[in-house]
Amino acid sequence: MILFALVIKKERDMDKRVLEKIRKIVHEKSGISLGENKNVLVTSRLGKRMKLLDITDYSEYLKYLTGENGEDETIKLLDVVSTNVTSFFREGEHFELLRKVVLNWKKNRQSRFRIWSAACSTGEEAYSIAMTLCEMADIYQGNVKILATDLSTDVLGTAKEGIYSKEKTKGISSQMLTKYFNTVRGSEDNDVQANDQIKKMISFYRLNLAEIPYPMSGPFDVVFCRNVMIYFQNDFREKLLREIARLIRPDGYFFTGHSESIINLSDDFKSLGPSVYIKKAG
Repeated sequence: MILFALVIKKERDMDKRVLEKIRKIVHEKSGISLGENKNVLVTSRLGKRMKLLDITDYSEYLKYLTGENGEDETIKLLDVVSTNVTSFFREGEHFELLRKVVLNWKKNRQSRFRIWSAACSTGEEAYSIAMTLCEMADIYQGNVKILATDLSTDVLGTAKEGIYSKEKTKGISSQMLTKYFNTVRGSEDNDVQANDQIKKMISFYRLNLAEIPYPMSGPFDVVFCRNVMIYFQNDFREKLLREIARLIRPDGYFFTGHSESIINLSDDFKSLGPSVYIKKAG
């Protein structure tokens, strides 16, 4: 019994060391910090990936991850460990403020608008931005461009397709749902798909926020980077904020998640209230 217990302990210690190496790869490649408090999440999602590959233990998976298939598998790994929780018009006050800000810029004769959804997940945020602007009759769509980026190729596929279940569209008013979505023919669950009016305003691209500098030149009028910095450590948050500051125009707006604060992390932004900042001029 004692020998059996020692074997079990040795295996668990080995698994722990291997998992730590996998965590390190995730952190180096994406900036995402997966502490031991996320062990259940990591092992659960990693287990699903390993099952697809018919791999039975963590050591074997680590060899696969660092072998000749490593680059492609790293993308798949980041897909499965990324948390993608979103909804239409989540934190709705941000979209109401967006509407007011764009209207004010319009009154001051601005006619070109560029907005970045920096962690767009399955697209609900980007489509919510598009609908908000489409509801403003004096905004010419041809001069509104929304860049929507995410680390995960899987969620970007969903976002580009723009198909959502009835459950997912609960945050959209019935008027907007009728106006901006079409019923998917043959769907047993009454799925709907974003129509061309809002789709053509958005460009979806894969972007790893850990790979600074970003390829965009900016400047953006508004940046949404919500509920993603909570997965980063402060040193990386500071780098991320410097890069966002480079890409956002003076007096441009920056929205974060309500559980995120950039106070003491950046001198480039002025707080206008919880989760809302403005880029300082000069």
